[in-house]
Formats: sequence, structure tokens, C-alpha cells
Amino acid sequence: MELRVKRAPHIDTEITVPGDKSISHRAAIIAALSNGVCRLEGFLNANDCMRTVEALRALGIRIDEPEPNTIVVHGKKRVLSPPAGDIDCGNSATTMRLMAGLLAGQKFESRLIGDSSLSKRPMERVITPLRQMGATIVAEGSEQTAPLRVHGGSLQGIKYEIPVASAQVKGAILLAGLFAKGKTIVTEVGSTRNHTELMLRYFFVRTTRTENGAIGIFGDQIPESRDFRIPGDLSSATYWLTAAAVQPGGHLLVRNLGLNPTRTPVLGVLVRMGAQVREAVENVDQLEPRGIVEITGAMLKGTVIQGKEVAQLIDELPVLAVAGALASGTTIIRHAQELRVKETDRIAAIAHNLRVMGAQVIELNDGLEIHGPAPLRGARVPSFGDHRIAMAFAIAGLFADGETTVQDAECVEISYPGFFKTIEEFVNPKRAQVSTPVIGSLSLAPMEE
Repeated sequence: MELRVKRAPHIDTEITVPGDKSISHRAAIIAALSNGVCRLEGFLNANDCMRTVEALRALGIRIDEPEPNTIVVHGKKRVLSPPAGDIDCGNSATTMRLMAGLLAGQKFESRLIGDSSLSKRPMERVITPLRQMGATIVAEGSEQTAPLRVHGGSLQGIKYEIPVASAQVKGAILLAGLFAKGKTIVTEVGSTRNHTELMLRYFFVRTTRTENGAIGIFGDQIPESRDFRIPGDLSSATYWLTAAAVQPGGHLLVRNLGLNPTRTPVLGVLVRMGAQVREAVENVDQLEPRGIVEITGAMLKGTVIQGKEVAQLIDELPVLAVAGALASGTTIIRHAQELRVKETDRIAAIAHNLRVMGAQVIELNDGLEIHGPAPLRGARVPSFGDHRIAMAFAIAGLFADGETTVQDAECVEISYPGFFKTIEEFVNPKRAQVSTPVIGSLSLAPMEE
């Protein structure tokens, strides 16, 4: 499928975004280990999260879908069943890494597989600590990549410092720690998303945190069943927030948005670049803060994104790079080598697409140097099968002369199934309800051979 986008009109609108992807994965897994029925509202029914749902079903967990964006998980007190076949994680590295931690505590063998992209992504970072805890894990792919064959049970708590900042690795170790004897302690080299810790606490699992940031979990605990309402995904909202930010006088309000402090550094970047941002937390009753973000655009200026903040911006960097191309001056992104081992090499993909659209970009080993402002021109750009590249360059197309075509745009369904509808509402709100394949500034077309 191709996504065709033309220049956006003046932006002045209000939207909501689908449920948080990171929280959806973790809430489903911990609910499955609980002692009863858990209703999860706002669940993101994108392809990635549904891979986690299907993986849990394969392990004997009943999960109902009574209405859109709601699942009801019937917890079985940490008792899982051997799967009848391979567990297919699709494109979801979150599913594979978190499930590896969960399966490390089971006394049966499971095999985790994924698509061609996932089968190239590094898994040694999660295999090493789980092996230290006592699990047997065989990586069948070259260079410690999937498929993964996991045989767990009889785990021991460990103290482990994660060498690469990764919320997925941290989550896998903490999930394994639920099944381990003694206490498991994880220390991070840099602060990452804390959704796993918050979900464990919400379901009344005892955890600890030291002054130096080390997270501990005590083994042999069963989560308490509870209902949970998942907030909107700030990473998904960032595409629209960035679009409003780069348009002088543009205005956008996003409601029911997750405002976890480990996710909000992106708002700080937009403020540094010159946008006006108002953030208001309205509810913290379920540990995950939620509220509104209001943004007013301006002529942005370049900035430097580097160091510890990069780990908390890793999903937002593609669209922030687009903002850099439209900003005055130079934007530098450093210490982001993790982008090279995502669904695609995102550093190379961003550099390629920005150049095709007329921007001046220098590709660095660990990031990008972008010189703006660039008079972007519409072009045909590949998504590289990467949902975040596809969405970032759909936003770029809103500020380019002529038409921009994003190829293989169906990959957006991995994380944001409502993206196409929202972009139409965003650029043409008065006609958003019209049902037609070509509307205003947006066109969806089958992929040309």
C-alpha cells in the first residue's frame, strides 16, 4: 500500500491517540500471571500487541475481546501450559524479549520465532542475563538472533547491570525474577521507560528501587488481579505534535495522553526548538499519569539531542529528525546507535529519505547532522518496512511542495492502526467522515508492482 500526502493546511485541531503500546504489552502479560480476571481498557489492538495476546493464548491464557480496544485477561496464578507449536512474535521485538523472560521461568520448552526483520535483531542482550539466572536458551539464528528455543525453570535471582539501555531487557529480567528464588536486582546504565516496574507495582507485586536507580523484585509472587485503563501513546502523539510545532501558529490539543516522565523528554526537545508546550497531568490514580498536551507552533531552531536523553527518545527520533530538517540551523543527533538495530537501520533510512526530499544530511556512526531549514519537495520515499519511518515521512510530506508517496505504508499497522484516519482528520477535519479512497490531502493506493 502507498500513502500519498500533500501539504497540510493551517493546523488547529484536537485529537486523541490509541493506547500506549509499551503499556499494553506489559499489562497483558502481568494480568495473565495474576490470580483472577483483569479488564484492560484502551488496549492497543495493533499487530505488535496482538502478537503478545496470541502468545499468551498459546500458553493457555484465556483472553476475551468484548469490544474494540478492550481485552479481558483470565489470570492463572502464574500457571502456563506448554504451547502446541512455535510462538510467532511477528515483527514485535517487545513480544519476543518479554516472552523470553516469562518463559525462562517455565519448566517446559518453547520456541519463539519472528519475521525476517525480527530475526535479524539482537537477542544476546536478553539471552545473557536469563542464562545467568538458570534458563537454557538456544539462539538458532546467526549472531545470537531468533528463533529462540527457551527451556526454563529453577531460576535464581541475580544482580545484573544492563550494558545497553533497554526497557525490554529490563522487563524480561524482572518478569523472570517473578519465578526466581530470592531477589533479582537490575541496574541500568541509563534511565529507560519504567512501565514494567509501574505495572508490577499496580498489580501489587513487591519491588524496590535504590538511590542509584537499581530495581529489585522478590521471587515467588503472584500479581493481584485488577482492572486497568491504558492511556494514549505519547510516541504516537509525537507525529502530530511535531507537525503542529513546525507550523508557525499551528495549534494542537491531545487528550487522555500518557505523561509518564520517562516518556515526556520529547516535549522538552520541542520546547528547546522553540515550540510552546503546555502539559497538564489530570489523573495519576493508576500510577501511569495521564492528561493533556497542548502545543503551538513556531519557526523552530535546531538543537542537539545526545547523551542520556536518547534512551527516552529512541522511538521519537525519526520524526524529530524531520523537525530538524524544517528548523533553522543545525540539528545534531548523537549516541543513537541503537537506531541501527531497529526494524531497519533507522539512521540510514532517515538520511536517505531526507536527502531524497531535498534536505542536507550528514550520516554519523551514531546519529545524524541535519542542516535546515530545507525547502522539502515531494518525492517517493520507501518505508523500509519500518512503521516509524513510514509515519515520520508522512509528516514530512505535510510540509513538502507537491505530493509525497510513502511506499509499503501498511507497516504502520504494527503500532498505529488508526494512523491513516487520523492524518485525514488532521489535514482535513471537515471532510474526515467522508468515505472515499482519495480525500483532500491524503490518498491510499495499492502498492505498484
